[in-house]
This record gives sequence, C-alpha cells and structure tokens, in this order.
Amino acid sequence: MQTLIEKFPFQLRDAVEAVAQIHILPHDFEIRNICIFGMGGSGIGGKFVKDMLCSTSKLPIEVYNGYEIPKFIDKHTLVIASSYSGNTEETVSNVQALLSSQAKIVCITSGGALLDIAKHNSLEFVQLPSGSRSPRAFLGYSIVCQLGVLKELKLIDSSVLEQVKVAIDLLIFEQEDIKVKSHQIAQSMAHKLPLMYTSERMESVSIRWRQQINENAKMLCHQLVFPEMNHNEIEGWNSAQDKTLVVLLRNKDDHKRNQLRFEIVKDQLKHKTSSIIEIYSKGQSLVEKMMYLTHFGDWVSYYLAVVQHIDPISIGMIDHLKNELSKNENL
Repeated sequence: MQTLIEKFPFQLRDAVEAVAQIHILPHDFEIRNICIFGMGGSGIGGKFVKDMLCSTSKLPIEVYNGYEIPKFIDKHTLVIASSYSGNTEETVSNVQALLSSQAKIVCITSGGALLDIAKHNSLEFVQLPSGSRSPRAFLGYSIVCQLGVLKELKLIDSSVLEQVKVAIDLLIFEQEDIKVKSHQIAQSMAHKLPLMYTSERMESVSIRWRQQINENAKMLCHQLVFPEMNHNEIEGWNSAQDKTLVVLLRNKDDHKRNQLRFEIVKDQLKHKTSSIIEIYSKGQSLVEKMMYLTHFGDWVSYYLAVVQHIDPISIGMIDHLKNELSKNENL
C-alpha cells in the first residue's frame, strides 16, 4: 500500500498520457445529462469528477452507488460505468439493465464481466491496467479516464486535464512533507473516532478520507460538509464522547460564509473535544486543492494502519461478504 500511495502522482501522469489515446465515437443523439455508476474505490472517481465540474459543466452530472436505475435515463444520457475489476455486482447489473435504454454507455474497467459485456454488446470502453489487489489505489485512473471520456465527447474542454497536470507536479514536490505531517496526524488519530468536515465543493475528498480510513486502517469514521452540518449535526455534539477527533479540511478560498462557519463551529467544538486538526489545501485550482488533500488523506490512512499494526491491504470482511453473496446469486 505504501508503494501504491507513493506512486499516485505518477499514476495521474500515466493516466493523462493514456487518455490522449482515447477515441470515443460521437453519440447519435444530443447528450443532455451524465450518469456515472460505480461502487467504492471505483465509484468515488465519479464523485470527484462531479465536484471538479460542478461550477463549469452545463450538463447535470449524477453519481449512483447501488442497484437502482434512474427512470430519466434515455437516448440523451451518457452513462459511464466504472469498475476496476469489472466484476462489481452492482455496476454490472446497472449496465445489463441499461442495454436497451439507447443511452451512450462507456465502460471503464481492467477486465472481468464488465469488459465482456462491453465487447459483446459493442459498447465503448476504456481498459485500465490490471492486476492490482487494491482497486481503491487506482483513483487517479478512474478520475482522469472519466474526464478523458467527457473531453473526447466534447462535453468539457481540456482545462481540467491541464489542471491535473499541474497537480501532479504539486504532489511530487509536496509528497515528503505530506508524509511527515500525515504520520503525526495518524499518531493523534489512532484509537479515536475521526470526524471529517469540509466545504460542499470538496465532498468527494472527505468521502475519500472516510473510505481510505475504513479500508486501510479498519476504523469507523464519519464525514459531512459545511454548511449542511450546521443545520443538523452540530446539535449532535451535545452528546459527544471523549474519543472523537475532528479534522477540518479547509481551503483559503472557500466561500466567505463557509469560512466564517468553520471558525464559529471550531470555537464551539473546543468545548466538546480536545482534538481538532485543521489541514489547509495547497495549489491554485480546485483540482490541485482536491488532489493535495486526497493524497494527504491516503497517507493518513496508511500510517493509521501502521501505528495500529494493521494490514492496509487485506479486506477480510468485504471478501467474506462477496463470498456469501456469490452463494445466493438467484436472490
């Protein structure tokens, strides 16, 4: 896992080079909305894409994590199905259910059933490098390939991918400093309940922190965004316990009202918990800031596993669940 995280900036670079070779045929109908399907480490890539494009995309982008298919999907919809292994049950089920929808379906996978379905039904696909036991470590490919598909279909311009290139240099330059700081934070976080808060435009980053802490450190944690947190969860702090640790993932250019909310809430929480950590992003663009905080969180999750003597690669409970599900394929 250490090696996989260290290589994240270079994975982004490889992915940017790979998407330059993507060729997606135009759709027969005007695309009016975008739906991204995926679960876990594959699904979070879609959430990143949605957040990155929120302020610039003229088309609505929705991300779905589950079995249900929105009824509005039709010939004017671009569907991106993302599954690293190609065998994610929910995503494979989604694509099978959408084959008759006339939607433009593009699969992003390394192989498995999803690639077989794509080839058998003449769907377009982007094939990822295969062989990893940890699909969550291929976030860079997931994000960049989805952006590449959108660019190839002329639904976005090249500016976001250019920002990814700048982010690569930032991560390479900052990586050693991130490792030192994340190790210190992990030592403070061990054996506690982490609660991550960030602004709404960075929700994907806080979700990634939660997912990585869940899978790598085998810990429960929680995340929510401002300002929504201020309308409900803040009252829950009246019953806060000593083992909580708050992580505020911040940007110096967040909305001014959100910055004020952070300061007020931080002052309130000082009386509820003794552990509040603030981490400010680095970089100029939103993409740079997202990639910086994401890489920081990946390192925190790794060092959390190390300081607690946990294997970050193993996912025994997930594997057991999948094995049990496979025994009941008719349900």
